[in-house]
Amino acid sequence: MIQNSRAGRRLAMRRIRPQRSPAVPLVALAWAGAAVVLWMWWENTPNVVGTANQLIAAGRITGLLGAYTIALVVAQMARVPALEKRVGSDRVARWHAMSGRYAISLVVAHVVLTIYGYSELANAGVVSEAVTVVTDYPDMIKAFAGTLMLLLVGFVSANAARRRMRYETWYYIHLLTYAAVFLTFWHQLSTGAEFAGGTVARTAWYALYLTVTALVVWYRVLTPVRLNLRHRMKVVVTVEEAPGIVSVLIGGRKLHRLGAEAGQFFRWRFLTPGLRWSANPYSLSAPPRPGLMRITVKAVGGHSAALASLKPGTRVWAEGPYGALTAARRTRGKVLLLAAGAGITPMRALFETLPAAPGDLTLLYRAKSTDDLALWGELKGIAKDRGARLMYAVNGPDGSRPEFTAEGLKARLPDLDRHDVFLCGPPGLTTEWFHTLREAGVPERRIHHESFEF
Repeated sequence: MIQNSRAGRRLAMRRIRPQRSPAVPLVALAWAGAAVVLWMWWENTPNVVGTANQLIAAGRITGLLGAYTIALVVAQMARVPALEKRVGSDRVARWHAMSGRYAISLVVAHVVLTIYGYSELANAGVVSEAVTVVTDYPDMIKAFAGTLMLLLVGFVSANAARRRMRYETWYYIHLLTYAAVFLTFWHQLSTGAEFAGGTVARTAWYALYLTVTALVVWYRVLTPVRLNLRHRMKVVVTVEEAPGIVSVLIGGRKLHRLGAEAGQFFRWRFLTPGLRWSANPYSLSAPPRPGLMRITVKAVGGHSAALASLKPGTRVWAEGPYGALTAARRTRGKVLLLAAGAGITPMRALFETLPAAPGDLTLLYRAKSTDDLALWGELKGIAKDRGARLMYAVNGPDGSRPEFTAEGLKARLPDLDRHDVFLCGPPGLTTEWFHTLREAGVPERRIHHESFEF
């Protein structure tokens, strides 16, 4: 424990190195790429006269922008550490979903506008012209198959459809995106006016797609293989922490060299029947040790419930570390950690490791009952050693939920507006807390949260 509060606070603040999010320059770079695509279209588009040519020209620009957006969609799936760790996995996932909706819309517009334009030009029916385009134009059969795959991926990714299927089913259908991109790529070069006589344009398009392919191969395939061959992780033991909550201790070689930080997570695949075909994100519930890591999981589905029955020695395949809910986001000396349910896992790791002077670190834990306060004994020990404040809020005897109001939080922490606040819990509750904190005067830039609702 730091004995001198003022000296300790100065030491803690010196260790805070908040990282600027690269979101703004990355978004600007994406828009710059779109501007280049528009310029390519403009340079290769003569004066457009007549409805048919206007439809075809519109089909060309929507096709080019759709293909460019698809490249961004795949890049966002590559799990590039610079994005996953600094921007945040949940934010990248939202970008991916938004970009995917734009890509599908642009592809549909491209198909409809182009077919209608060609049918007007040939004075033929839309259906017969569509058959002609698919069967007679180069690489169009492959493009047709790839487009159907993209539409299927878009359909199962819609919230209404996704809620009705298992995560594993959605995940493996989602992988069809790679096949769809490969199949639709070739017709762009063989039929696109921008690439027919432009070596620079073709080179740039190849460079874009090869770069994205390299990112996917490196970070989705080679990096995980290297990680797991090097560290050879296995289940050591499982420990029940509270009703329906279990900790899994995972051993391996030199795990501290993974570079994982408190607040981050891995995607875990347990190589045992019933679990080997799914990889789920679980946060570290303690700082990694040289030969040991720990996750603590609440049984909310088939995968998480099955972890309680894992046998020692079960092989583990992991990908990560991911996530930006780390000490790097912190900007102030005082920190409040708000946790609910399984959200206590990253908060527990941060509670132990966040640099802070005595009295400057507070953890508030929301649970249904005192029996559901997982890791409570550890939290009490950490609070005592660090001079931190530890509080909890549980339902009343009649099941009534405690109210979290701006006034109530400020009564507990009068200087709440001078804190950084880290949130982790069920999405609905996290959203409620976010608005309560804003009402209490905490700036949005100092409210840090990350969701696993990918």
